[in-house]
Amino acid sequence: MHQHGIGAWVARRRLRSPDKIALIHGAGATVTYAQFADAVDRVSAVLREHGVGAGDAVAYLGENSPEFLQVMFGAAQVGAVFVPVNTRLAPPEVGYVLADCAARVLIHDPDFATPVAAALPAARPPHVVVTGEGTPDRPGLAHLTRTVEPGCTGQVDIGPQDPAAIVYTSGTTGRAKGAVLTHGNLTWVALNCVVDYDVVSTDVALMISPLFHVASLGMGALPVILKGATMVVEKGFEPGRALAQIARHGVTMLSGVPTTYQLMADHPDWPSTDLSTLAKLTCGGSAVPARILHAYEERGLSFSQGYGMTEAAPGATALPPAMTRAKQGSVGLPHFFTDVRITDPAGVVLPAGEIGQIEVAGPNVFPGYHGLPAATAEAFTVDGWFRSGDLGRLDADGYLYVSGRLKDMIISGGENIYPAELELLLGEIDGVVSAAVIGVPDDRWGEVPWAIVTVREGAAVDTDAVRAHLDGRIARYKLPKNVVIVDELPRTASGKVRKAELRARFAG
Repeated sequence: MHQHGIGAWVARRRLRSPDKIALIHGAGATVTYAQFADAVDRVSAVLREHGVGAGDAVAYLGENSPEFLQVMFGAAQVGAVFVPVNTRLAPPEVGYVLADCAARVLIHDPDFATPVAAALPAARPPHVVVTGEGTPDRPGLAHLTRTVEPGCTGQVDIGPQDPAAIVYTSGTTGRAKGAVLTHGNLTWVALNCVVDYDVVSTDVALMISPLFHVASLGMGALPVILKGATMVVEKGFEPGRALAQIARHGVTMLSGVPTTYQLMADHPDWPSTDLSTLAKLTCGGSAVPARILHAYEERGLSFSQGYGMTEAAPGATALPPAMTRAKQGSVGLPHFFTDVRITDPAGVVLPAGEIGQIEVAGPNVFPGYHGLPAATAEAFTVDGWFRSGDLGRLDADGYLYVSGRLKDMIISGGENIYPAELELLLGEIDGVVSAAVIGVPDDRWGEVPWAIVTVREGAAVDTDAVRAHLDGRIARYKLPKNVVIVDELPRTASGKVRKAELRARFAG
């Protein structure tokens, strides 16, 4: 039997650096690589006792924690597929994910018992396990791992081509799609980060972004563990606590979205916090505003900005910190083991300077969507490049600039919002005749969704009513921040809404 997937990483770390601190969490508790590997072995044994085998889906709903990582690597050891569930999803969205991946086991934090109970009627996995001790009649993961015999964990053949995770993207047609990421995809994206961000074993990375996001997982946690560095695992993000953790633990690496960095720079503790150990700041989701760049540059810090998508696990490009000003507005060069090109609508590769669709290729690019062969076929060119759906250009030096979105995706505080999903639900509201959702610039979140609607005469439709209708059905960050009633939506001859006109009118 051969284990060539990420499930072997922790055992190999146990051999190479058993006493090195792998994780710091809570009030300062530490976990060595030997302890981490032992915990992963026990989780994999619990999964086997619950009948989990190669190809089965293991879903996890919870905040950042050692258990999150233990379950991910434990699932990988037995050849199962890890499915991280966004904690901000509404119960119907959670139920859809569990049903679509056919989760055999759902492991969740106790704080999510209520949404889990609401989601389960739509999709009930054979086994539901809570983290922590649980109850006498429903023992939790902590109790189960103490009482299980770890046994042998290498009884499954796993290769780079085998699925390691399914990460769900926001749906462009009202339904999320599960991007299947292989062990090879996750290995290569970690290697890209090691090369382009110069990750070393002495690094201390502060994990403040949610691990259920593929950026935090693929480009945060995995490179750290691959190199045997140390990760400070934070349950969530609070700017004052993040600053305190940087000073307390000598943090060298930090990843986030522009909002993250803005809230830290605006915090009262910012001027007095010792940031001298910080050396590597990475930012994705959207461009870093000039005001934030300046605030960090005043402290001697520069960003490595980047561009990517779930389907690339997720890194496609990275802008070296030294080029932040020289190439301002760029999202950087293709990652070391990744290629990027620009094509016209006919698929012809365009020269430098011309705007077209961004296409990505490389060993970090996923093989396809779970259970959606037609969507998978549509996502790739005949020669195997992934069609991003985004518009951009490459300059003469090979740096990528993103120009717009073919898919009209909105990025709000690092979260992806697809208008079609909201428009589908808006159409269900009594009195709404038609609806279009656009992104409007916002100083704090980068963009926020606005709903532009036409309504039936006499109908009582306003922002509060729309938000009340949608609340609980979709994640709260997707709720429209404003609802504008118009006489009619601008449309093309074929009936499609001209969103460019709406953006020029309301977002310009």
